Amino acid sequence: DDLKDLPVALKILGEELVAFRDFSGRIGLVEAHCPHRGTSLEFGLVSERGIRCCYHGWLFDVDGTILETPGEPDDSTLKDRLCHGAYPTHEYNGTIFAYMGPPDQKPPFPMFDTYEREGYRLMPGKKYSYPCNWLQILENAMDPVHTSFLHTIVSGSQFTEEFGVIPELDFIETPAGMIYIATRRMGDNIWVRMVENIMPNLQQVAPIWEDGKEAHPFDGPMMSRWIVPQDDTHTMLLEFRHISVEEEGTPGWWVDREQMLPAQLPITENLEDQQRQPSDYEAQVSQRPIAVHGLEHLGATDRGITMFRKLVRQGIEAVKEGRDPDVLSREEKPVSTYCNDTVVYSPAVGNLEEDIKMMRETGRKLAEEYIKNPPLSKKS
Repeated sequence: DDLKDLPVALKILGEELVAFRDFSGRIGLVEAHCPHRGTSLEFGLVSERGIRCCYHGWLFDVDGTILETPGEPDDSTLKDRLCHGAYPTHEYNGTIFAYMGPPDQKPPFPMFDTYEREGYRLMPGKKYSYPCNWLQILENAMDPVHTSFLHTIVSGSQFTEEFGVIPELDFIETPAGMIYIATRRMGDNIWVRMVENIMPNLQQVAPIWEDGKEAHPFDGPMMSRWIVPQDDTHTMLLEFRHISVEEEGTPGWWVDREQMLPAQLPITENLEDQQRQPSDYEAQVSQRPIAVHGLEHLGATDRGITMFRKLVRQGIEAVKEGRDPDVLSREEKPVSTYCNDTVVYSPAVGNLEEDIKMMRETGRKLAEEYIKNPPLSKKS
């Protein structure tokens, strides 16, 4: 919806860019500044084919080809000797993705098994910005203990009250990244929650309205969220919501659940209110524009943070050495994912120590089984 008859300026990975949809329906993502005199194409004129600079009328196709240089001699080869920077794009579900790597190494567009899940539809969610580094936003998803404090004890029940139970924790790598396994006892049930980071910058979050009271199998994510670095200290977040077609017909179904989602954003611009009810936004942004890892004192509950940082470093080293990161798939098939809530009927056994051991084993076994036999991939 952002791309209508006017260009849109944006910054991704420190690069100033301009996106547009020309009047033939094609999408362009080009360097912001015209190669002639540097005027921003944010003020350009969208055309039937490409975009025209407002200053001297140079016309650029969506792939950066210079089509016209008005005023130049007929025999000028200037436009043939130059090419404007541009990135290939892919439009999916109302969202535009760009490939910004070497042209000869472009992988297939990553389709995840959650994107075309039977009985669900994808709805583009909100787009918003955090004035901080992208890593501290992604790390938040691998920190399940914060849901008990930030979203329940400190700020009141921003999710369900059951999130206030501090879970037993485990973390495991997946073919595409990693998941946390948070296991809670809810009466005679064991509630196993798995939230997922798909490397390098996609989160999938399980439903925040789960309470563990009713046994049910693997149910998949409520949201897929892309964490896009704009520069070192600013990050754009883009969401897909996973909407149940069956439940969507229930009056008030989404209204009730929508009320929980602002827990990720400041509830108000009033500082006192933010202090009384901090959200993910305040917790992450206040770590400084770039969190200083050397000043942290990590504990046992931070194993997910250290695992995620290790995966990031491994990916960086692979690219530096000219290799694909291990998590990159070049196969033309849906990428398996594992984010979900599962609630198992399993009454407590023995003493507390024995029950905790059984809970951890239950969570680990479920995760290993899901990775071995991905529930959503079998149905796609």
